[in-house]
Amino acid sequence: MTEQRIGWRATDEEVLVEQLPGSDRPAHYFLVETLDGLYTPYALRLPHGPGPHPFVLIAYGNGGGGMAWLRDRVHRFRYVTDVLLDAGYACAWTRYRTEVELGYQTGGALRTDIRQGMGLLNRAPLEYEDEVAILRHVAEHPAIDAAHLFHLGVSHAGEMLFKLLSHYPGLLRAGVAAEPANHEFLTLGLDDAPTVEITDGLRNIESLELRSVERARARITDPDEVSRRLDGVDIPVLVLGREQDELQGIFRLTYDLLAEKRDDAEWRSWSHDIHGYIYPESDPHGVPQADDVQREALAVIVDFLDRHRA
Repeated sequence: MTEQRIGWRATDEEVLVEQLPGSDRPAHYFLVETLDGLYTPYALRLPHGPGPHPFVLIAYGNGGGGMAWLRDRVHRFRYVTDVLLDAGYACAWTRYRTEVELGYQTGGALRTDIRQGMGLLNRAPLEYEDEVAILRHVAEHPAIDAAHLFHLGVSHAGEMLFKLLSHYPGLLRAGVAAEPANHEFLTLGLDDAPTVEITDGLRNIESLELRSVERARARITDPDEVSRRLDGVDIPVLVLGREQDELQGIFRLTYDLLAEKRDDAEWRSWSHDIHGYIYPESDPHGVPQADDVQREALAVIVDFLDRHRA
């Protein structure tokens, strides 16, 4: 790649390029230096044309798994990237470090300083801060429009969008939070929930059920803090639900509270059997196994991005 923008160094060239079956738009893998000097990967795909292109960061769930996880996502869940590329968006599946239990709640904002010429942090970076590093890195790419960066996150990655916005304003143009597991962001008290088990300080919430908005709202432990966090949301956000999801009450509560702050918040919900339905799988030949609901949901997402692209 040629150096067309100040800040894009020769050392930032891709570490791997993979062709995808039936496509002339390969995946370019980069390793990004995170805020504490380690590295995290992302796999960038570019649409046809010279650019600069708007960019969508694509994330799913908790972190970990490294390059093996990322390469599987790029190939097996490529359909969302194909849809975005066809709509004119550069995009990247991303990977980041593993979630720290209540790390956002207890850690506060990340502060940095210098000692003996090197960095010093008040805490370790969290997984959403790896996304910050990726967004800052990709913004320097000569083919990317740094003023039009978007975020698309499902489940825990939907909550990561809100955490990122609360501490790092000004990075994104708009965001989509699909089935956002916002129990930590919304300070929901879950220790007394009958289906939540706690072992060595780690909560198991796999069987948590909060389908009702009223039940979810009743578990907010610090409404003033939630209000302050939502004040940090400086972009339009589309929140997506799933009708039969056990946490639908959290998804809808997220939207309701955000809509009290911003009149550009949006809500859509569909009935679907798959958690993370907006990421349809493709077969080994790259043929998407997408149904009508998935196609409609992705069309709604693209329309939302397009409306905030100007």
